[in-house]
Amino acid sequence: MPREFTEKDIEIFNKLAPETGGKLISREAGHQFPFILRPISHKFAESSEDFRARLERLSPEELDYLVGLALDGKEDVQSLVEEDLDELVEIVTEKVSPERVKQLKDLLGIF
Repeated sequence: MPREFTEKDIEIFNKLAPETGGKLISREAGHQFPFILRPISHKFAESSEDFRARLERLSPEELDYLVGLALDGKEDVQSLVEEDLDELVEIVTEKVSPERVKQLKDLLGIF
């Protein structure tokens, strides 16, 4: 059962993919996206540079929130495109904290 997006989830999704016009529905699947980062990585970002530029739009608090969702199993970061995953780790390193990066790397099995 896909999780219901909160207002905060919707705000973050819209910051990352403003071209959707606020629609959270996958045209192919016909239902709401179950995650925030995976569709950005797979459907909207044209490159890892574009993915990074989209992540740069987020505040440290919003990034920390996404890492928290990932740690709770509510956000899928494991299936991001590999280069996008690298960008996520770099942005969290720059904007959040070393502790959060360690938690994210532990989750992903990156050392």
